[in-house]
Amino acid sequence: MTPGARVAATMELLDEIVGRSNRPADLVANAFFRARRYIGGGDRRAVSERVWGILRRWGQLYWWLDRTRHPERSPRAIVEADLMLHDGLRLADLEAMFDGGRYRPAPLDDAERRALRQMEGHSLPHPEQPDWVRLNVQEWVAPHLREAYGEAWGREIAALEAPPPVDLRVNRLKATPEQARRALHGEGIDTEPMRFAPDGLRLKRRLSVVAGKAFQDGLVEIQDEGSQLVAALVGARPGMQVADYCAGAGGKTLAIAAGMNNKGRVVAMDVLETRLDRSAQRLRRAGVHNVERRSIADNAKWLKRQKGAFDRVLVDAPCTGTGTWRRNPDGRWTLAPEDLEELVPKQAGILDQAARLVRPGGRLVYATCSVLPAENERQIEAFVARHPEFTVTPIAETGLPPELAAGPYLRLSPLKHGTDGFFAAVLTRREEQKEKVAPEEQPEAAPDGPQEIVDGTDDPPRPQE
Repeated sequence: MTPGARVAATMELLDEIVGRSNRPADLVANAFFRARRYIGGGDRRAVSERVWGILRRWGQLYWWLDRTRHPERSPRAIVEADLMLHDGLRLADLEAMFDGGRYRPAPLDDAERRALRQMEGHSLPHPEQPDWVRLNVQEWVAPHLREAYGEAWGREIAALEAPPPVDLRVNRLKATPEQARRALHGEGIDTEPMRFAPDGLRLKRRLSVVAGKAFQDGLVEIQDEGSQLVAALVGARPGMQVADYCAGAGGKTLAIAAGMNNKGRVVAMDVLETRLDRSAQRLRRAGVHNVERRSIADNAKWLKRQKGAFDRVLVDAPCTGTGTWRRNPDGRWTLAPEDLEELVPKQAGILDQAARLVRPGGRLVYATCSVLPAENERQIEAFVARHPEFTVTPIAETGLPPELAAGPYLRLSPLKHGTDGFFAAVLTRREEQKEKVAPEEQPEAAPDGPQEIVDGTDDPPRPQE
């Protein structure tokens, strides 16, 4: 593709993403390129990198469109501004790309030229930009980020600008980290051990692993290091009864089951059965057979009988996803205040329901991929006030590396740890709070033998789940 044709494809993809703001940008991009298989690999990468970069720079680019009174607020206008301010192109360079030729954008009009002349010679940062513009976040989110990070909030949010690495978790049911590294190296994929996660490998450069033999044989799964550490906090051991209460497509379920060496019982739960169905192929590929899947929506009576039945319960709660902005930069702009207002009471309700499953002496782990205190520290403080039978177990007592144990909770960030932004709290139910369970509420006995895994249509796993 010519430079002009790449620009046209960038505008087209950006228009698709903006027009379908109810769908994640990565899913929109996947569908866009599937429908245009004539676009080669190098061109796909160039267009994708440009679009993801624009989504990270969106706030500053819009500020410049307002400042120069650009006649449009369209993907075309955003791309024009990005080429001028980020790439440092001159107006003459844009005129050559926007010439109306085959597969190239229509020529610039006079109003566009007037705005672009004011951008010429400038870069994205400007001394008049407020902090929230400079850091490319919405104005209403900025106070929450300041609460989370204090004076360091600017550096923390700036770290979300960098594209994330590709992290893998080695499946201990099938390989050691060294065996997995050798297998990947044989495919031309070089990795290095992770800083904190003992079973983690990080690619030295971004490459696709899903078509390779190591991935297809179940030796590795794609999973951010922070997500691996959250799964490790569960502390599941062989023979335990474990519930993954918001399992989704099963990323943390797989890590927990591998840590249990397929011994014991893991119940993967979710309100949407379709999410659980997506984990079927992943479980088979990993060689996991101690997992059963249950829809929370259809199993009210079963859940009641499970009161106090589990040694470990993980609540990977639905959240704003603010910790994944380097991976999903569109989330910076699609998040609305109402989303946070709706999520906080929903998270509290899920915590209350999941807490009933924990046996006395058992562990409840609450986690989000958010950095906002309203979803994290404030949520745990309110939960402990409602449930005095639970106490917070400091991270230093969970076996995680000492560098992660700075306070009672686990808080991970790209700046400090090189991971996505994660929060996790470990809560232990007091032994003395053990209650007699009515006969009709006795927990079901653990089933004998491996659980049948129902076949289901499997979408590609979301990156770094």
